[in-house]
Amino acid sequence: MTTILGLKGINYGYIDGGFKREILKNLEYDFQSGTFYTILGASGSGKTTLLSLMAGLDKPESGTISYEGESIEKMGLYKYRRNKIGVVFQAYNLVSYLTGLENILLAMTETDNKIPKNHKEVAYALLNMVGIVNTKADRLVTHLSGGEQQRIAIARAIAGNEDLIFADEPTGNLDTQTEQEIIRIFKMMAEKYGKTVIVVTHSNEVSKLSDQRVLLKDGVLQDI
Repeated sequence: MTTILGLKGINYGYIDGGFKREILKNLEYDFQSGTFYTILGASGSGKTTLLSLMAGLDKPESGTISYEGESIEKMGLYKYRRNKIGVVFQAYNLVSYLTGLENILLAMTETDNKIPKNHKEVAYALLNMVGIVNTKADRLVTHLSGGEQQRIAIARAIAGNEDLIFADEPTGNLDTQTEQEIIRIFKMMAEKYGKTVIVVTHSNEVSKLSDQRVLLKDGVLQDI
């Protein structure tokens, strides 16, 4: 395996009540390709902040985040977000007035990566892969269950042919059975398709199914 995402000397904090609160402290970690990670940590430990930094949605105060050895700032955060990563949110963040299929087709237009020309066929295949049959793919996403919407959100995250997938508490709104099904999809993404999946979660049940559990504590990451 090779390092796909490297964190070196990452520091981040904010002012709270007139005092500087340090969230991340000289944090260093290498994420390997084709691996399913879960990041655990107490509430307020900085898990979502770290995910935002790794996804290029915010910048660290100091330190370097590298994708395949190149600084994401040097690459350009817009280009990085557009072509290198997919993000799955707890609240799904699908376009509510579109069908599941249309959400995937839209995602295919938002990348510079090479996408097969038969977009519709590929979109159906992606949705089938995560357990959404064609008849449900053609429904408005608001007419689907939470678990089905999250499956579509996962398919959307990889529709642009990105190799790095981030997810922030992606099963927080789902029942236990659906949670396990969603996590199995993430595991399949890593094992079968070589994606690097990084999931922020508070759930030990979710983390037990990952390849590598990582704890964010006192501003640093450590394997557990």
